[in-house]
Amino acid sequence: MGRKYRIAWLPGDGVGNDVMEAAKIVLDRLGLDAEYLHGDIGWDFWCAEGDAFPPRTVELLKNVDAAMFGAITSKPVKEAEKELAPALQGKSLVYRSPIVRMRQLFDLYVCLRPCKAYAQNPLNYREGIDLVVFRENTEDLYAGVEFNTVPDRLRDTLAELSPPFKAFKDLPGDQYALSCKINTKKGSERIIRAAFEFAKKFGRKKVTVVHKANVVRATDGLFLEAARRVAKDYPGITMDDANIDAMTMWLLKNPFNYDVLVAPNLYGDIVSDLCAQMVGGLGFGCSGNIGDKLAVFEPTHGSAPKYAGQYKVNPIATILAAKMMLDWLGEADRAQRVEGAVAEVVREGKVRTYDMGGAATTLQMAEAIAAKV
Repeated sequence: MGRKYRIAWLPGDGVGNDVMEAAKIVLDRLGLDAEYLHGDIGWDFWCAEGDAFPPRTVELLKNVDAAMFGAITSKPVKEAEKELAPALQGKSLVYRSPIVRMRQLFDLYVCLRPCKAYAQNPLNYREGIDLVVFRENTEDLYAGVEFNTVPDRLRDTLAELSPPFKAFKDLPGDQYALSCKINTKKGSERIIRAAFEFAKKFGRKKVTVVHKANVVRATDGLFLEAARRVAKDYPGITMDDANIDAMTMWLLKNPFNYDVLVAPNLYGDIVSDLCAQMVGGLGFGCSGNIGDKLAVFEPTHGSAPKYAGQYKVNPIATILAAKMMLDWLGEADRAQRVEGAVAEVVREGKVRTYDMGGAATTLQMAEAIAAKV
């Protein structure tokens, strides 16, 4: 008899509750022996407490085998301030995405995004697409080192060290903003190695490195050089590279030329959404945020507040995220059963949510998949 898993259950905002309920139907039908531990996270907790990722949820994640995460609402600063609880009005609070904080706090450095076209999906760009995106998850422009008003000492230092920055030296600090793109050798090498290890394990033939090193020479140049070093350890796998702008064009022209893609954080975010759209859109986009000790799995769609509680949205992305979690837990047989059930329901075409041209509810889709696992 297998062990009992401790799984953090983080519905979040909007339709996060709807799709997580759907995923639970499938997991329960599988007979997975697990304790699902609710965690508070999301917009409502920022409004009420000034923290979208409360310390109690951080502590919860330190003591689980894996986590399932629903969706998060984010709003512009001015709109956000209006929704704060009265006790928090007037305080200097900055909303920061809890999933970004989670990735950095728990060093979930791999964002794994499989993008597979299931047969007979009316939303497929082309049948047979099977791409996997590895996105670095903790650095780059998402590092969180930003300044809405640039301090004088930072401006002066940059003007001294970087000739191109001298053009901004006399510009008042409140007239521009600064976001720092930070790539490290360690961060670059480990995400690239993860992509090559995946290719080796699953018989993938090529890893494509996505960058913009011809213009963003320092940080993207570091990433590309790291890839060239790591690739030498995998002589049986072809490595090529492409600029992010060209990559989006070539993916649309011939997606079958690509297999595993690896990219810094921002480019990985962009290209993974493009790949998801080619295989059905965000209703099919699942993601794993994976570190050495913890992994958090989620659909990649937003919280869609206008649909919250209506059980209208497609839960397949969340169900496939649960499949990824099962793989992480070592439950390969159950994971294959979930994916096989999803593929069969999509192929039959009898149950389809609104995005697929049907009228099935979120829970009806979940029940149809659960019946086939």
